Amino acid sequence: MTSPHSDTPAWLFSFVDLAFLILLAMTQVGSLDSEKGLDLGELVLPRVGEQAPAEALAVGGDATQVRVYPPGDAQPVFELVTAGEPSPRIGRDELRDRLARLRAASPERPALAPHADSRSEDLLAAVALVEDAWPSERRALVERIGAKP
Repeated sequence: MTSPHSDTPAWLFSFVDLAFLILLAMTQVGSLDSEKGLDLGELVLPRVGEQAPAEALAVGGDATQVRVYPPGDAQPVFELVTAGEPSPRIGRDELRDRLARLRAASPERPALAPHADSRSEDLLAAVALVEDAWPSERRALVERIGAKP
């Protein structure tokens, strides 16, 4: 079995290519020792306080957080916490409006603080709303390609 373009067998190129890809994959995984190894697929998120009302933030005086709570207590899942202000829970549309007002007043992007039991759907909605209000120069790794005419 030879390649039509050279005297090199096609299987040799395929084997070298596969070996190189396996080498790349294994170097990205890290150590296989469970004590030193990485927990792949794990995302550690900060916890939101146990109390429903937000405590005053100890960091900077103007620090702002978008908190995401788990559903089920008949309250909206989002909360926009600014130091020194009371913060009731709000819905998605109200969060969008408040983030737009906050963006007009301050260039500081709020931090996301999801509860450990919050839904991924709500966290991703909060990320999208913050990204809409504070667009960045980052690009998507995968872009949708439209249907060819």
